[in-house]
Amino acid sequence: MGFIDTIKAKAKADLKTIVLPESEDDRTLKAAETVVKEGFALPIILGAESDVKASAERLGVSLEGVKILDNTKSSDIDRYAALLAEIRAKKGMTFDQAKEILLSDRLTFGILMVKAGDADGLVSGACHTSADMLRPALQIIKTAPGRKVASIAFIFELPTTEFGENGILLCADCALMQDPNPEELAEIGAESAASFEALVAPEARVAFLCHSTKGSAKHPFVDKVTSAVAIAKEKYPDVLLDGELQLDAAIIPEVGASKAPGSPVAGKANVLIFPNLEAGNIGYKLIQRIGKANAYSFLQGLAAPVNDLSRGCSVEEIVGVIAVTAVQAQQIRKA
Repeated sequence: MGFIDTIKAKAKADLKTIVLPESEDDRTLKAAETVVKEGFALPIILGAESDVKASAERLGVSLEGVKILDNTKSSDIDRYAALLAEIRAKKGMTFDQAKEILLSDRLTFGILMVKAGDADGLVSGACHTSADMLRPALQIIKTAPGRKVASIAFIFELPTTEFGENGILLCADCALMQDPNPEELAEIGAESAASFEALVAPEARVAFLCHSTKGSAKHPFVDKVTSAVAIAKEKYPDVLLDGELQLDAAIIPEVGASKAPGSPVAGKANVLIFPNLEAGNIGYKLIQRIGKANAYSFLQGLAAPVNDLSRGCSVEEIVGVIAVTAVQAQQIRKA
């Protein structure tokens, strides 16, 4: 059974309601049809019912079992507007301003549904930039209790089982934190370990990546990573982690044994923490494009799951991220 099939099986055990605000996107409608057919989540599509049904008919898509909700006609809009105005009161937002946003912006409406507890998670980004997607999520949902930062992780299903956890790697941060400081980097490592153990396997082995392994280079960039590792070991003693490690030392047993003998992680890491966004963004695209890995991105560290898609995503990737979002929602409910 492949990774995403395992995630779907977990999602089926406790169905969660996932909001899909991008009803103008054909891939989203096709993904909703697949989700219902496979029975691992309860999708809600936001949009005018006549428009959504016309698009479905044009595509030959069945939306039987999919809830269609028109945000402009919702009986909850005043309740959500009051909640949004309260959240953004320090920025001067009024009830009327909040209601106007919710009438015109399905994404923000969907995020308010999650915030209010009327949905368990949201998946968007096929038509929105990451910035437009993440801004309201961070403003409204906010970080989980005990967390100060959010980050974007990718789970990669590689075409070979040689690396990671039988071919599964989790990498972070790949799309949000520009240049995390040591404390933030340590938290990203701990959150990534928790995500891996919730979604993939019971033991995360976290490598903090760098261009240096165990002091082989001297530079402030190296100092940041070693500081992050020291902080993480002190604050998160239950997380199996190590660094600083070069990529080959992290994932290739022979190199790890040579460059970092005695390390509990070197050569067998299944979670990779990039030192900054430049490395993370380049790294994940190399893994996905040249490594030909299936990639599933998600936002971690928030109080509820709101996940961003690539605008170049396929229907299958949307389906996969919906499944991941559903399992995240299960884990948050347990916590």
